[in-house]
Amino acid sequence: MSAILVLLLVCGISSSITAAESVGVCYGVLGDPLPSKQEVVDLYKSNGIGKMRIYSPEKETLEALRGSGIELTMDVAKDTLQSLTDSDAANNWVNTNVIPYAQDVNFKYITVGNEIRPSYTEAQYILPAITNIQNAISSANLPIKVSTAIDSTLIGNAYPPNDGVFTSEAEPYIKPIIDLLKRNGAPLLANVYPYFAYVGDQQNIPLSYALFTQQGENSVGYQNLFDAMLDATYSALEKVGASDMQIVVSESGWPSEGGVGASTDNAATYYANLISHVSGGSGTPKKPGQSIPTYLFAMFDENKKDGDDSERHFGLFTPDKSPKYQLSFS
Repeated sequence: MSAILVLLLVCGISSSITAAESVGVCYGVLGDPLPSKQEVVDLYKSNGIGKMRIYSPEKETLEALRGSGIELTMDVAKDTLQSLTDSDAANNWVNTNVIPYAQDVNFKYITVGNEIRPSYTEAQYILPAITNIQNAISSANLPIKVSTAIDSTLIGNAYPPNDGVFTSEAEPYIKPIIDLLKRNGAPLLANVYPYFAYVGDQQNIPLSYALFTQQGENSVGYQNLFDAMLDATYSALEKVGASDMQIVVSESGWPSEGGVGASTDNAATYYANLISHVSGGSGTPKKPGQSIPTYLFAMFDENKKDGDDSERHFGLFTPDKSPKYQLSFS
């Protein structure tokens, strides 16, 4: 075998590993019927999906994940946040939901709060809860980082992306959290949805820009909305002294029906292009060459979910485990 062929094979293997490590899928459970937890874990494995996000520490899911090698991001349930401002309760939460599984389950992040906005009652609990959970994790000598997941409503002046800033309402809430994440060496998690940005401003946002199909860059150097939204968040981090903090895209997706621009074709295009983009190693204009760890939302349609009809149609698979789209995750 020639040296050139060996090099090409090694590069191909490396590229495949990067792709597999870059893309995860959120496992929402607000659907009925859905496959068993073990069937879901097997579905992740058979499709080469190496990362999972769950929205509460559900025992049956954790048991099914034992020995799977799947990297796990696990949320604290929203109704638990207040209790975790007590350090003893946080220690008990970790002792119950993490330590018994840590030998066999590949925990990566614990998410304390998902899309908690400054005006929400729960906002006051996020900082102390992150502190207490991280202290409990560190006391157990586990290599797990604790963070929170924000949404794009916390970002103002998002266009052009270099002008991105945390809103005047958001900054007093989020800056102490970001300072804590910096001290702990943890990333910020962000849910990034070009779909909702497009729906909210169709006059100024072309569908092609949201779907990664636009040809050429726009006037501020961007070819897709996902990068622009992500870089606006990086710009906001810079302005609060966290220019080196990594962002993990903890949700991103496109619905197959139920709203403007929601169709099977558009969703298939978005997911395929997103996977290709975040797996390709190109980064964003602000962070060229930097990896973009990303979780697709979501594994299944969730017909019991509240909100607009589109919220119930983000699934990649049907309840019988058939793929909605022909996607390659790895």
